[in-house]
Amino acid sequence: MGPTDSLARADRRRAELLGRLADLFLAEGFLAFGVGDLAARLRCSRSSLYLVAGSKPEIVLATLRAWFRGAAERIEQRVQAEPDPAARLRTYLLAVSDELAPASPSFYADLLAHPPAGEVYEENTRHAARRVRALVDAGVVAGALRPVDAVFVGAAVAEVMTGIQAGRVGAATGLSDAEAYRALADVVVGGLARRPA
Repeated sequence: MGPTDSLARADRRRAELLGRLADLFLAEGFLAFGVGDLAARLRCSRSSLYLVAGSKPEIVLATLRAWFRGAAERIEQRVQAEPDPAARLRTYLLAVSDELAPASPSFYADLLAHPPAGEVYEENTRHAARRVRALVDAGVVAGALRPVDAVFVGAAVAEVMTGIQAGRVGAATGLSDAEAYRALADVVVGGLARRPA
């Protein structure tokens, strides 16, 4: 086996570990685990975990970034499969909701308690707001959505997304983040739908 095969095998192992770590973090959070705890839960060696990153904080951030990157790819696949420009906005927001559905209260509590991890979430929230603005723009240009200020809609959606991420929406409504994104989809898409003449 040559060096290329070894690198490919290490990359596959790292990707597998990132997926398993993401599942664990979404279900139970991440702050309470040490590297030894993670190795025990994943039934792997510490050295295997250090394929992901060189320390526990770096493992957390690498896992979160990989999970959000994968979620963004899955969301975009769903959006691209939707031919209707008006339905694409709803598809996007519902796909975000579906991706966030496995995230537990412990996961969100740890995001709020750990600023570097919270910044990864916020960065992805900003990306989502930009994507909403682009989808609104495209829907308006196609005549599928009412003419609106897409920058305003994107900014308003970003504020709600930030409120969801910070836990304010959940505290005020009792909704999980996934449920809040679903409700946001209903409000935004319902508000932008073209009315029959």
